[in-house]
Amino acid sequence: MNIENKIDELISLINYHNEKYYNQDAPEISDAEYDNLMKELIKLEEENPNLKRVDSPSNRVGGKALDKFDQIVHKIPMLSLSNAYSGQDLKDFDKRVRDMAGSDVEYVVEFKIDGLSVGITYNDGEFEKGATRGNGVVGEDISQNLMTVKSIPLRIKEDNEIVVRGEVYISKENFQKINEQQENLGLALYANPRNLAAGSLRQLDPKLTAKRPLDIFVFNLEYGQNLKFESHSESLEFLSDLGFSVSPSYKVFKSIDDVIEHIEYWTENRGNLDFEIDGMVIKVNNLKQRETMGYTAKSPRWAIAYKFPAEKKKTKILDIIVEVGRTGTITPTAVLEPVRLAGTSVSRATLHNEDYIREKDIRINDTVLVQKAGDIIPQVIEVVKEERNGEEIGFNMPNNCPVCFEPTVRLEGEAAVKCINMSCPAQIRRGIIHFVSRDAMNIDGLGESIITLLLNEKIIEDVSDLYSIKKEDVINLERMGDKSANNLIKSIKKSKENDLWRLINGLGIKFVGVKGAKILAKNFKDIDEIMNASEEELVNLEEFGGTMANSVVEFFKEDKNINVIEKLKKASVNTKTIEDKNSNVPKIFEGMKIVLTGTLPTLKRNDAKEMIEARGAKATSSVSKSTTFVLAGEEAGSKLTKANELGIKVVDEATFIELSSLSSKEEVESKLLL
Repeated sequence: MNIENKIDELISLINYHNEKYYNQDAPEISDAEYDNLMKELIKLEEENPNLKRVDSPSNRVGGKALDKFDQIVHKIPMLSLSNAYSGQDLKDFDKRVRDMAGSDVEYVVEFKIDGLSVGITYNDGEFEKGATRGNGVVGEDISQNLMTVKSIPLRIKEDNEIVVRGEVYISKENFQKINEQQENLGLALYANPRNLAAGSLRQLDPKLTAKRPLDIFVFNLEYGQNLKFESHSESLEFLSDLGFSVSPSYKVFKSIDDVIEHIEYWTENRGNLDFEIDGMVIKVNNLKQRETMGYTAKSPRWAIAYKFPAEKKKTKILDIIVEVGRTGTITPTAVLEPVRLAGTSVSRATLHNEDYIREKDIRINDTVLVQKAGDIIPQVIEVVKEERNGEEIGFNMPNNCPVCFEPTVRLEGEAAVKCINMSCPAQIRRGIIHFVSRDAMNIDGLGESIITLLLNEKIIEDVSDLYSIKKEDVINLERMGDKSANNLIKSIKKSKENDLWRLINGLGIKFVGVKGAKILAKNFKDIDEIMNASEEELVNLEEFGGTMANSVVEFFKEDKNINVIEKLKKASVNTKTIEDKNSNVPKIFEGMKIVLTGTLPTLKRNDAKEMIEARGAKATSSVSKSTTFVLAGEEAGSKLTKANELGIKVVDEATFIELSSLSSKEEVESKLLL
């Protein structure tokens, strides 16, 4: 048997066993036997690369790791959808549709899968490339990673070029299994299936992606060369026949009332699905009617996404505990009977402050409704008072700090109860966590658990003691081996050379964040000048208000804070302003206001912000008529929507990098007009 025939035989055999294992749940060989077949195939393909087929199952295990993702311009822009939040919104949409397309309209209603949107191109029946949505026009080339997703066919029975769009996701069951594995290994749990799916697809090493149980639902034929269909539902049947997993349980309706009834059903029953959905998508079925209706600048007029209201679940408050923050604020937290909410198991919820508890009359043993604010932060929204049985216990904020036992105070005009003991261990711990964080001294390897161990073992008492740590102090700590200890010592040493603004931010001066720290470092040559600055001098700094100025002055009146700074100096921590490495960068964005939104393909958010500010622009947080342009990445959201509504220029990362390399403001302005 020649090599090509042997490769074909192995592919057929492995595909057969894949079908038995994955689809029929009836494996016929052991995992070891299967692995041996795959190893034999991979060996033959490596020795004979010209014989490797695009549909080889070896592509499912991942190829060579990438340095970074290339970019792909989408053949058809991957637009976002406008949103509806109520039945009335849907009726308004229906009226607009019928005004443009006529009274005879059908709607296809599909699940809005909560995953990562991708576009995949096939040519001559073979998988050619795949990309993230990106900013809708340009996406990241994640072809190697998509080839590892077993529900994406690598070969189809269609010679025409086609482009499909789908949503990659991880099922609830697989998500739960992965988090159980993380917990058993003592690793951090993943927040939700959507983030895990998105992170898995954006791994630079496809072998890591291949280990994740990713799946896909294809929901649209974006482009079909020489293909003609009358309706969207017909195109979905075509895609299903080609072997794609199409959007499940889609329905066709003629009445918007039937659409609303269908949506109401899934609003109540979405928890029964094995995958997360965050809404329903309603599309005009007839493709000619779609052509008649056309598009706005940002979305099709013939489709809309109904977003589910924030999911609410009933559970019980088992206890109310309090935690002491970095500034001494004591925050009450409800300990809950675990409940699954917006894709994750929730066992705690913030109660904000004393007034919030009083206003809602929240008690221990109460049955309550919880939801996630913005689908992120769990909070108690309502007490189910009709289920009270007399076992409920009222809660009062503590008169003494639960950590240092000093009296607590509630300052006039504030909602927060505070511990004002600056030596409180809880405040010290939170202060050290802040000091080493990414936006402060950026010391890798010093997580919360390690800091707690260092404090408990009396190795450190304040932030200055970090610079006295030796390898022998930490090597025997839990989960700290030789390599981790070496890396930690190197990271601590490296942080001594940080810019002054990082030290200022790390000190945790009330009301002074990253921006305020940079203003101080820009206007004073060292920490001593800042310590000796008067409130009047500080108030006169551009964008430095009176509250911030007063806080800085008060901070440096404390002997404890002065002592820490003196110890940092003795440890050779830099306390001087370092010459701005960007001082020679041409100010080609001078006077501009630039908004950054979404996740960029290669640039980290802070790096992009630094590039903006180094060139003389302000990196602002909200889009307005005065915004010069918006730098948009993947999942840009409402800021991108507002920019389109206001006609503000939107650029992707590649264009931004090109703009940043220009030599004059005139060139930038000229480029933005194109």
